[in-house]
Amino acid sequence: MLRVVFTRRWILLTLLFVALILVMGRLGLWQYHRWEQTKRSNHHISLAVHAKPVPIQTLTHPGADVSSSLRYRPVTATGHYDPAHQFVVRRRTNADGDQGFFLITPLVTADGDAVLVNRGWVAPADDTATFPPVPKTPTGTVTLTGRLQLDETSRLSGIRDVGGLPPRQFMLINSTEQAKKLPEPVLSGYLELVRTSPPLTKDESAEQVGAPGSDNTGTDMAVVGQGVHLPYAIQWWLFALMVPVGWWILLRQDLKERRRKAAAGPAGAAPPAQPGSGEAPAAAAGGGSSAGRPAGGTAEGAAPEPASETAPASETVPAPEPDPADGAAPDVTAGAGSEAAGRT
Repeated sequence: MLRVVFTRRWILLTLLFVALILVMGRLGLWQYHRWEQTKRSNHHISLAVHAKPVPIQTLTHPGADVSSSLRYRPVTATGHYDPAHQFVVRRRTNADGDQGFFLITPLVTADGDAVLVNRGWVAPADDTATFPPVPKTPTGTVTLTGRLQLDETSRLSGIRDVGGLPPRQFMLINSTEQAKKLPEPVLSGYLELVRTSPPLTKDESAEQVGAPGSDNTGTDMAVVGQGVHLPYAIQWWLFALMVPVGWWILLRQDLKERRRKAAAGPAGAAPPAQPGSGEAPAAAAGGGSSAGRPAGGTAEGAAPEPASETAPASETVPAPEPDPADGAAPDVTAGAGSEAAGRT
């Protein structure tokens, strides 16, 4: 077997099978790590969502780099809206999958800072270049409760920020970009509205952004549940275990085929006669006899007939000599002459 395994063909096949095992094992590890990452993320989201709300100024300030561990933390903010600087964010979907806008209105707090508030989803106008119809902005002092979100970037959200958009329309919710347009310092990140006090009227309400894992989450990449990463990891590992089994099956088939050819002998050679059968071995191909005919030209199993001794046609066979016991042979010629004389 080792002589076969170390042939050029089987060395290449073995290297290919080893490469398949390594690739499938690596894919299984990748899926397993994705599963662990999803599990950690879901655990973090669960803790953050169920935490007690805190004032937003305790978690962020202007120009701060908000940690991803603070995402989804419930926060509160008190102040008044600034409708003059509100804007919409394009290409966002609602729970039904309809594409529209997120309505963003700055809230100026009592400390003099501004925080961007995502008030929810609004439907587009007939012409997307036109600012869509939006709900009325609440007046007076309001207290908001919502989820802290990180500033959106093209790298994190996968959304390409393009220029040349209509007035007050943007692709991303980014406090650094909006700070260039607002007179107040802008807190980093933004607030995703959940509840308002006093409650909003119907004319003041947009379609609320869903909680993590719900259908209406915009660009939220949160995942609820373990996903399919762990089953995929197990699947790849099972495939890797099947590779050596397939290698062994192919090797056994190759060895079996080689033994069969070796038992058959060289091409055209007749099998040896069985001992005691009385049969002469058939002539090999290329011998003096015709192919498939036994020596002597007789049928298989019949005794060969003796060759007839026929005299050559060119030789004259002598007449037999007369036996002395029988007397002289009659003269046929003389008898014929006497008969002719008598007739005359």
